[in-house]
Formats: sequence, structure tokens, C-alpha cells
Amino acid sequence: FKPPFGWYFKWMDGAPIDRSSSKNTVNQVVDLFNSKEQFRLAIAPEGTRKKVEHWKTGFYYMALKAKVPITRVAFDYAKKQVLISEPFYVTGNLDQDMVLIRSFYRDVKGKVV
Repeated sequence: FKPPFGWYFKWMDGAPIDRSSSKNTVNQVVDLFNSKEQFRLAIAPEGTRKKVEHWKTGFYYMALKAKVPITRVAFDYAKKQVLISEPFYVTGNLDQDMVLIRSFYRDVKGKVV
């Protein structure tokens, strides 16, 4: 973990991963899920905190390979609400599942529009 929050992540029993281009991040995360009795991961499907036009799919394959559900969370700035979905297990049909995943965010207005 890098400063300034490394101490906090270690205290919270965080697990760092190597995100260099030669490492397979999806498999590293799947290994973490498989090696721990309890593990939670919060990740932005955009792969960044900036506004993007297309989501990356790593989060999807992490859930698929680790056999864990995705719980969607949305911060709706227009309504001043935080929305949390029921857990959803992906099926392996990326296109079909992404339609369902994206539908949760259809009416949400983010901070950056």
C-alpha cells in the first residue's frame, strides 16, 4: 500500500495487489477471494474515478471466476440518495448481464454528468 492511506488499509486487513501491466489483476483478486474466509471488494467498473464512456469488464470476470455476487451501489446526487441493490450472481453471458447491471443506474445522476 502507498501513503498516505496505507496504514488504514493494513489496519482494515486490506490486501494489496500488483496492478502493473504484466500481472493479471483479475486472477490476483480471485485468488484473494479464494484464500480468505471473508473478503469484500469495492471497485468502480469504470476502472478509474474519472468520467468514461465505457466500463471495463474486469469486475465482471472477478465475480464470475470467484463465484461471488455483485452488489451495485449508486450515488444519486440529484436525489441525494445512496442506492444499494440486492446481490446479483453473474451468469457468464456478459452482454445479457451487463444490460441488467446497467439498468440499475439508468435514472441515477452522478456528480459528474
